[in-house]
Amino acid sequence: MSRIVLVLVIQAATAPLWVAAAPPEARGGRIDRLPPGNHRVRLVVDGRRRSYLVHVPPRAAGAAADAPLPVVLALHGAAMNGWLMRHFTGLDGTADRAGFIAVYPDGTGPGPFLVWNAGQFPGNVWRKRPNDVAFLEAVIDDLATRAPVDPARIFACGFSNGGMMCYRLAAERSRRIAAIAPVAGTIAMRDPAPARPVPVLHFHGTRDRFVPYAREAGGLGGRWTERLRDVPGTIAEWVRLAACTDPAVTDVLADGARDGLRVTRERHGGCADGAEVVLVTIEGGGHTWPGRRPPVWFIGRSTRTVSANELMWEFFTRHPLR
Repeated sequence: MSRIVLVLVIQAATAPLWVAAAPPEARGGRIDRLPPGNHRVRLVVDGRRRSYLVHVPPRAAGAAADAPLPVVLALHGAAMNGWLMRHFTGLDGTADRAGFIAVYPDGTGPGPFLVWNAGQFPGNVWRKRPNDVAFLEAVIDDLATRAPVDPARIFACGFSNGGMMCYRLAAERSRRIAAIAPVAGTIAMRDPAPARPVPVLHFHGTRDRFVPYAREAGGLGGRWTERLRDVPGTIAEWVRLAACTDPAVTDVLADGARDGLRVTRERHGGCADGAEVVLVTIEGGGHTWPGRRPPVWFIGRSTRTVSANELMWEFFTRHPLR
């Protein structure tokens, strides 16, 4: 447990650097249709007061006001929150260019340092077990009353603990979540059993010390990391669940000439219902978001050659609900 707390303390220590500049929260009554821009929405789920941030992109020229838009849920890591996730990923810019609604829900925890109940960890750290799957489904339902949402194009990405929550959400709400893109987060739940194969694009650095790429690499989480599937185990499990039959095909996205980090992409095809399982490996990469500068040195190196935002959006466009 002491090592788990250490991980949270290290992440929490950097959070005030971002929180201090946070804009004031929007207040007022319910808005039936959210205009382009940034909004905070509050709701009550299972007796808990919860909230999420939403970024609505500007409408493309000539687009109908009620034309349904895709949605990307972006789930923060442990000891973070939705506001930090928004700035950590820079996903708003991709949303504006591509025309999707970016949503940054808040987990639960003390003060601004929040977590997700993704399975084995870290829902038990605070001795509480919030139903975060129900909360995220409520976010989708609530957003649909405020903005034109395309129910066939609801996706999720997440960082670290948020990536773990992506896997749980896909396993338990596979008929609503079209595809997921976890970054630096593996399967943390026991025996996932999605009702349909959910396409997955997974990003991970081989020198991630917080959520190790391979079990034998160890990590700062101590016994906690031993409860998680490592990256090879996570991909093997999802390939099995998706009933993929084609041999894996690997190509090189970046040769390391620019920043010293080689990036490969391993594709598993021939899956049921047109699903796909893809692993993007950043050789020498740390606990970071590909394409973004690490906020602090000790989480490791990040490739600037490959953008997780752009790759995941291209992946999502190929995998709406069928």
